[in-house]
Order: sequence, then C-alpha cells, then structure tokens
Amino acid sequence: MARATKKTSRTADKKPAPPPPRRVRPVRWLLRWTFRLALAVTVLAVLLVLVFRVLNPPTTYYMWSEKQRLGALDHRWVPIEEIAPVMQRAVVAAEDANFCTHWGIDMAALRKAIEEGGNRGASTISQQVVKNVFLWHGRSYVRKVLEAGITPLMEALWPKRRILEVYLNVAEFDEGVFGVEAAARHYFGVGPGQLTATQSARLAAILPAPKDRSASNPSNFVRRRAAQIIAGAETIRVDGRAGCFQ
Repeated sequence: MARATKKTSRTADKKPAPPPPRRVRPVRWLLRWTFRLALAVTVLAVLLVLVFRVLNPPTTYYMWSEKQRLGALDHRWVPIEEIAPVMQRAVVAAEDANFCTHWGIDMAALRKAIEEGGNRGASTISQQVVKNVFLWHGRSYVRKVLEAGITPLMEALWPKRRILEVYLNVAEFDEGVFGVEAAARHYFGVGPGQLTATQSARLAAILPAPKDRSASNPSNFVRRRAAQIIAGAETIRVDGRAGCFQ
C-alpha cells in the first residue's frame, strides 16, 4: 500500500513536457506579410483618391522637387469652370483623344505604341494624373505597377471632369511654371478663361517637352503640331468625345 502511494506521488510531481518549438515557415510568413502590405497600400490608395476627389492637391512630389531646385514655382489652382472650353478640348485632343471612352488605360493606343516599337507615348491623361499626384516621375517597375493599379481606381471614384481639372492644374508648361493659369499668364498675359483656340493649341503642343518648347515663340514643329491640335479639338467637339467633361 505504501509503495502505491509513493508511486502516485512521484507521478504527480512530474512536470508536463514543454511544447515543441514552433517551426518558422518562411514562405507562409512571407505570403502573410506581403498580403498585409498590399492591403495597407490599397487602403491608403483608396483614402488618398477619395480625399483628392474633393480637395485640391496642395502640391505634387515633382513640383516639390522642382521648388527645392529652383527656389520658387509659378502656380495657382483654378477650377475647371475658369478654364476656356477650347483649352480643355485642346489638351484632350493632344494628349488623349479617347479620354471619354476609356477606363483609364487606352488599350488601342497601347497596342499601337507596342507595334511602333515604343517610340510613341501611350499614357492617358488619367495615368499622368496618377503619376503626378500620387506617385513620382521616372521609369520604375514599381511605379508602373502602382500606376496600373491606382488608375482604374481613380477612374471609378472620380468623374472625368475632375480628372481633367487636376491634370490642367498640375501639368508642367515651362521650367517652374505649373498649371494652365500660370501658363496662360506666362506665355500670353491672359487668364485661362481668355485663351484662344490658337493659344490653347500651342500650350497643348508643348506639354510633352515643356522645357524644350515655347508656346509664345513656337518653332515650326510646334506651329504644325498646334494646327493639328486645333483640328483635333474641333473634331472631338463635333463627334461628342468631349461630352464627359463639357
């Protein structure tokens, strides 16, 4: 009887064995944190897009970097109602004639650019707004992936008129000159609402290379390009491709 009691006491004194060490699974850990990071980036993107639908971006990363380099910028925000309709049509005709019909990425223009060996730009106005307002300049795979993700989101949450308004207010027209209000005064001494068809077309013609071209002292190329833009702006007015923003 005493032996049985002693054995029971020894059994009770034994501590439970510690649990085996937790195995770290690198692949599962990486996938879990990649998902969390992607979710955080998505939530942040949605919030920023919603905020800038109603609030005007105070600056952009590129504008900030140019201000650090130059010391000051010429820029003042104006609502789209104060911008001449012909200027609105001119920039769409020059940069993105199918602006009203695509969802942010113009697949037809992209295919054509690929067929031509990449010598032709295929970025839509929407993509340029995303790059300027939410991202940064430069040829980066990461930036391109973010741009491709944010552009359809912005198209879904912003009306086309708002997209064009933001574009016209953050586009660079000369060194240190940003937005159509500053550009109209800088080149022609008028407000953005007083721009003529020719002036609008010349401003639109310099957009791809604003530091190398002049709207007030146009080269032969800019004159020819402006003539094409005048015709294109009238075409999209007549065929209804300006209906989403005018």
